[in-house]
Parts: sequence; structure tokens; C-alpha cells
Amino acid sequence: MNNLNQFLEAQFLQPRMTANDVDNFIQSAIQTRIITCVLPSFWVKKAARELRESGIQVSAYVGYPFGFQDTSSKVFEAKEAIRQGADEIDVVWSQTAFHSGMNWPKIELAQLAKICHEEGKLLKVTIEAEFLNDSQLLEAGMICQDAGTDFIKMTTGISNQKTSPSQLRTLRSSISSNLGLIAGGSESLEESLMLIQAGADRVCSTNTFRQIEAWKADAN
Repeated sequence: MNNLNQFLEAQFLQPRMTANDVDNFIQSAIQTRIITCVLPSFWVKKAARELRESGIQVSAYVGYPFGFQDTSSKVFEAKEAIRQGADEIDVVWSQTAFHSGMNWPKIELAQLAKICHEEGKLLKVTIEAEFLNDSQLLEAGMICQDAGTDFIKMTTGISNQKTSPSQLRTLRSSISSNLGLIAGGSESLEESLMLIQAGADRVCSTNTFRQIEAWKADAN
């Protein structure tokens, strides 16, 4: 694979991150030319300013980590992140509403998709696939598709669960090819390559930069 970096997102989830940590994260993104940096909204303005000339997208967490916020809170977060310079919104959907059998997740996601698309931004929806059986996974995929989202993200990375290649294949076979899939939880270059082969359009990890270093080393 000649352009692995264009399949990789890097996410920053350190609870005690400092400004120096963010600086290092941004510089690593520039050096490796990944496709997207996923950051807390607090740092979006800084990242958008420093990555403006690089072509690297800035994605803001919304509704993290469990999606328990009400829709109005997520809408406010998304609008503010876009105002601060976010190119993508990385939202955790309402897991509690989904598991309660409510129609609310679709309503909520449709609102967020409208907000993003009116501003020319992308909406990525985390469904925490590790807590879904195959039937629920397919239902979640159709909800995201019908709501007009751009990507389904399999996991937040908060838990230690990894994206299953079988779940990727199941979801990829049932949703539109226009709806992207983002795998998470990859701990190695080998895992990321396997997930891409299984149908992931992107792979998001906290150790993306190390994976790219390993990829470059293998290429040499």
C-alpha cells in the first residue's frame, strides 16, 4: 500500500493532555501527512489554525465519551466546533436511546447531519459496535445511512475493545458504498492493514504515528 497515511486518523484521548502534548500531536500529524486529527473541542481552534496549510482535516469530539448528552447539547457542541474551525464532527450517538428501542438516534443524527452539511463539513457517528450483536449492528447502520451521516465509526477508543473485521464485513455488505466506515482500536500496523482489507475506509487509533513509522520502515 503506497498511501497508508491517507487511511489513518489520529485521535488524542489523554485525560491529562497539555498544550505541549497538543503541539507534538499536531507536528506529528504534519510530518506523517495523515488524513485527520481528532481532538477535544478545546483544542480545535489551535489545531485548525496550525493545520490550515497542510490539508489535514480537524475533527472535534462531540458527545464524548458515551453519547449521554441531550440533542440540544450536541447541536451546540457541533456548531461551536465548526465555528472554531472543525472540518469534521465526531459524535457519539445516543446509545441509551438506541438500546431503549427509541427512534431518537435517527432524529438526532439527521439534525447534526443537516448542520454539518450546510457548512460543508462531515459527520462521523460512533456506534460502539462492540456492544451490538449482528442484528443491532445492521439496524445501527441503516439508522446512520437514513439520517444522512458520512461515516460510521465503530468505537470511541474509550474501551479496550477492538473493531472486529467480521463486523466490518457485515456492515459493509449492507450499507451504501457512499457511507464510509472507520475502524478503531488498532494497536499495530498489521491490525490496521487487516481492517482496511476487511472494508474500513479509515482506521482511527491513538498510536497512528507509530504505525506510520513501522510502515515506512517496512517500505525501506
